[in-house]
Parts: sequence; C-alpha cells; structure tokens
Amino acid sequence: MTTVCETLGVARSNIAESVKRRPSKARGRPPLADRELVDEIKTIIDDMPTYGYRRVHAILCRKARSESRPWPNAKRVYRVMKVHGMLLQRHTGALDTHRHDGRVAVEQSNLRWCSDGFEIGCDNKEKVRVAFALDCCDREAIAHVATTEGIKSEDVQNLVITAVENRFGLINTLPKPIEWLTDNGSCFIAKDTRSLLVDIGMEPCSTPIRSPQSNGMAEAFVKTFKRDYVSVNPRPDAATVIAQLPSWFEHYNTLHPHKALGYRSPREFLNRQTET
Repeated sequence: MTTVCETLGVARSNIAESVKRRPSKARGRPPLADRELVDEIKTIIDDMPTYGYRRVHAILCRKARSESRPWPNAKRVYRVMKVHGMLLQRHTGALDTHRHDGRVAVEQSNLRWCSDGFEIGCDNKEKVRVAFALDCCDREAIAHVATTEGIKSEDVQNLVITAVENRFGLINTLPKPIEWLTDNGSCFIAKDTRSLLVDIGMEPCSTPIRSPQSNGMAEAFVKTFKRDYVSVNPRPDAATVIAQLPSWFEHYNTLHPHKALGYRSPREFLNRQTET
C-alpha cells in the first residue's frame, strides 16, 4: 500500500482509513447548537450591550462551569456573533503616540492603589462627580465617593478611609505601606490629604504633569465604567445616578470579565488568589 500511495501522491493513513470504512472520531467538545448559543449570547448582550465577543465568551464559560456542562470556544462565539451581526465596531480613534515606559500594574494586591475622578452628565444638566480607589493588581474598585459638587480634599480623605476599612477593617495603621497613585488634582495633593495618607501608612505618589498614561489603570477604568455602565443606563438626574452607582460598582467587581485577569472578574481573581 505504501508504494501505491507514493505513486498516487496521497496519504497512506487516509487510504487505510477509507479501506477500514471507519468514520473519523470528532475531536474536542461536542458543538452547541447555533440557535441555543445565539439565544445565550443575546441574553448577555441585552444585559451588557457594550461587551465584545471575548467578554461574552467569558460569561458563557462562567455560566457553563456553574452548570457543569461544556462551553463553546472563543472562535465559535466570534463566528456566531459575526454571522448574526452582534459584533462591536472596531475602535477607530487616533492612537496615543506619547512614550510611556513605566508599569502601573503590580504583581500582588495591596501594594499599590490608584485613584482618579470623573464626571457623569445627567439629562437635566446636573453633574455627578465620582472619585474611586482601584487596586493595581486585582483591579477591584475598593471604594468610591460621589457628589454633585467638585471633589474636595475631604471627599478624598473619606475615600481613603473607606477603602482601607473595606480591605482591612477598622484599623488605625496599615500592616504594610501601600502606594497611593494619583494625578496632580488639587483634592489629591492637598496638605490635609497627604497628611492623612502618611498617618495611615500610605505612600503618596503623583504622576508627572501632562502624563495621564502614568495613571493609565485609573484612566482605563474610567473609560470602561463610562462605556459599560454610564452610557447604557438612564441618567435623568443626579439623585438617580448616585443611587445606581453602588450596583454598577458591585457588578464591575463581581461579574465584569477583565482581560488582564484572564477574563475573570476582580472578585473571582481575589477568590482564586485566596484558594491558591
């Protein structure tokens, strides 16, 4: 048979399989029916319309694991979403050419926290200003404050105290120093704010002037939060927005898949750290 196959220029294994008339065994998990998969994807997108195929795939995997059943791979999810017109448009904005060689992320939780503020506009022209504290390893939004006025030093101090209590309980001094990374906003570099940070055991760090990339993790969080929560929820007035903020932050911490965390949510990442 080898001589015949070499003469004809065909694979010997293919001919042998045909002679035996044995159907080849499919490899991998059995595929889900497209209709079932489309319905699952639509349910996810109805809830979070700004999710692309990778985050949709992460949600599908999470649900399948909880139900002890197989899940589709990312390529299959991409194909189904493409066929049914459910993919997001590619980002076409201009790329930032500013050189930045530093690294904001750290390898362990509670080594560096970053903070920033952003503004949410309401339909009645009111403004809600929000400041938050974010862990630079597990990406959990540890605490936030919101006001219809400008973010003041007192607001940042409350934010710091709440973040420390959420992570460590009612303590006066941190068990080990934590860097507190912010830009040079007046509320962050105020004397009272820095004094509180030092008293608690934190190390104030501010970014260079006109270098938002130096606090890139906080900037990325603002972009994600505005895209996935602010833009797709009703914002009739400031009171409504402030009332919704806790549920948005809770959803982000508990369910939002994060690329840098292997498409796990911050809480899933923290729980896995604890288990290992």
